[in-house]
Amino acid sequence: MHWPVPPALVQATLPPGVEVDTRDGQAYVGVVPFRMADVAPRLVPAVPGLSAFPELNLRTYVRVNGESGVWFYSLDVTQPLAAALARTFFHLPYRQARMWVDRQGGVTRYASVRTDLRTGPGAFAGAYRPVGPPLSPAPDSLEAWLTDRLRLFSADPAGRVYRGQIHHRPWPLRRAQAEIRVNTLGAAQHFDLSGAPHLLHAGRLDVTAWWLERVR
Repeated sequence: MHWPVPPALVQATLPPGVEVDTRDGQAYVGVVPFRMADVAPRLVPAVPGLSAFPELNLRTYVRVNGESGVWFYSLDVTQPLAAALARTFFHLPYRQARMWVDRQGGVTRYASVRTDLRTGPGAFAGAYRPVGPPLSPAPDSLEAWLTDRLRLFSADPAGRVYRGQIHHRPWPLRRAQAEIRVNTLGAAQHFDLSGAPHLLHAGRLDVTAWWLERVR
């Protein structure tokens, strides 16, 4: 779910060295609910109760030294140990939340209330489903611009910026329909996410992520 947001408003939330990325002069902020499964370091088996959990992201798109990537404002999860490890090793603002997810008949119902308020309060509740045939977005389309991001950036408490590489096959995208009942995830950044968003749905996708490296 993506909403257009004034670039200057997004830039004001970013640390030095990180520039807002825009398309046709417009920045975008996304809310992405999904479920993680089989999360584990390479060559290490997944651990029941630790390696599968719902996750809800608030994100935007940035450039660092000419490279484009994703910037996360919050990553809400139910698993406190996974959140602590990700904060430590990836400098990402993972936060614990109470979350509920149910999927029936192709419709996903999703609700989350953040309980770790270090990035401010945040709640989401809604239902969504895919519609229409699979998409093959053109490289210059908005759909590709919003999703074809194989890099993330983060910053530690001292403001040092890091880059993480990600690998996966193209997103299995379809159009989507959604009914959003509650969405206060962007309130701490003063983002207005109340209008009708641009919607896409993705099926299962296997992802490999590498350890961070410092951006000089």
